[in-house]
Amino acid sequence: WFDVIPLPGVRVALVVGDVVGHGLHAAATMGRLRTAVHNFSTLDLPPDEILSHLDDLIARIDQDEGPGGPDGDGSGSEGITGATCLYAIYDPVTRRCTVARAGHPPPALVRPDGSVEFLDLPAGPPLGLGGLPFETAEMQLAEGSHLVLYTDGLIEDRRREIDTGLEMLRNALSHTGRTPEEICTEVLDALLPSNPSDDIALIAARTRVVGGDRVASWDVPSDPAAVAGVRAEVMRKLAEWGLDEASFTAELVLSELITNAIRYATGPIRMQLLRDKALICEVSDTSSTSPHLRYAATTDEGGRGLFLVAQFAERWGTRYTSDGKVIWAELAIP
Repeated sequence: WFDVIPLPGVRVALVVGDVVGHGLHAAATMGRLRTAVHNFSTLDLPPDEILSHLDDLIARIDQDEGPGGPDGDGSGSEGITGATCLYAIYDPVTRRCTVARAGHPPPALVRPDGSVEFLDLPAGPPLGLGGLPFETAEMQLAEGSHLVLYTDGLIEDRRREIDTGLEMLRNALSHTGRTPEEICTEVLDALLPSNPSDDIALIAARTRVVGGDRVASWDVPSDPAAVAGVRAEVMRKLAEWGLDEASFTAELVLSELITNAIRYATGPIRMQLLRDKALICEVSDTSSTSPHLRYAATTDEGGRGLFLVAQFAERWGTRYTSDGKVIWAELAIP
């Protein structure tokens, strides 16, 4: 299976996986894994944690539906013993790509000059073995690069060794000025066997960059008196972008997020505005405590801030980073 999943902050997740085995049970397992990937992605988890959750899911499927499991028929039929998966997150603001893989072939990176590199990533165990950790690797990608994900059926065949397949893939990718569609067509023309013995999935994704003219950020002092000054800076930036109609909503949302960070978080606070299809407001701090939406009673003096954010924003949520968290809200651009 494969997917391209939009994430908050104009980031995108690329995922490709391959279930061991064939038949109805393997197809059903693949569907469950794909659904699980979408669900875990909504939690904005890092790639290694998503693979760990998928690993647990595969183990439960084998345990519950194998011959000896509660849903097994006891006939001794073979269950699904594992799967491979690669999960990547690309951030067009920082150009960072974070990748983790579970026994899956490494992705190919085609640079703008046409040079090709198979990324050196920790291999990780296939899904379903259980108990072993997954690792992530992070790299910066140049604008206009292509990240190519595939399953082993593309490079490995009964009549072809995997090293030969990788070299054929490198040669097919070593060109410049092609669209992702053209890359997929030429790769399949060069490598697809006449009678494939395995299913094949192939994704080619071209990187884009959100320019500095669409991003603005500020460091916020941990002082409630600083909120008014930051708010004024935001209003000036929105006017510069021609988004005066969104200024009232943005002012309200950012005031609540910044005030919460000052009141409950610790360490440096940073705010970022990002103009894309929507206006994205992000406030980051070094606390790992996540805020929760609640209904305040009529006698409560507080507790309505996030409720207001949820009412005015198209979407909002939390994502955790290595040094804290980011609270984000997407506002519609009139």
